[in-house]
Amino acid sequence: MIRFIDITLALCGLLFGFPVLLVIFIIGLFDTGSPLFVQVRVGRGKKPFKLVKFRTMTKDTQSVASHLASAASITKLGGVLRRTKLDELPQLWNVLTGAMSLVGPRPNLFNQERLIRERDLLGVYNVRPGITGLAQINAIDMSTPELLAKTDREMIDNLTVPNYFRYILATLLGKGSGDRVS
Repeated sequence: MIRFIDITLALCGLLFGFPVLLVIFIIGLFDTGSPLFVQVRVGRGKKPFKLVKFRTMTKDTQSVASHLASAASITKLGGVLRRTKLDELPQLWNVLTGAMSLVGPRPNLFNQERLIRERDLLGVYNVRPGITGLAQINAIDMSTPELLAKTDREMIDNLTVPNYFRYILATLLGKGSGDRVS
């Protein structure tokens, strides 16, 4: 049931959001010259997949977790996209292709070994990663691996259709702070 809702909402989001996606893409061309950011992340079953987002940092920014990146690397457009969470819109493509869900644990990088260990212990990689979830709406990010893994597991154990929509609605209403940058 959740997968059907994922596909329906992602398709609607891409179709109806296309004008917004196009405007951000064009502005991004002027901002960084490369508006899309593609990065290999850990997916379901710990398999790699290519996550697509709008670029919010300069092109030469090191590929590390957001909380380890410098705030100085965030572009003006990137700051707006992060605050409004519009940088996540291209991930609707990842949802449509089945690499992600709208709701699930945020996908991490393969170099985040401590988080991988914590999530592995709790079976978090048994589900598709998501654009948002319980941790995100409670401002829990990857800088606290144990708490994040525990919160992800709690979300997985209690994921019902009403909770699924609650997490999406809370995200759309601006709850949570997004990924912290130092």
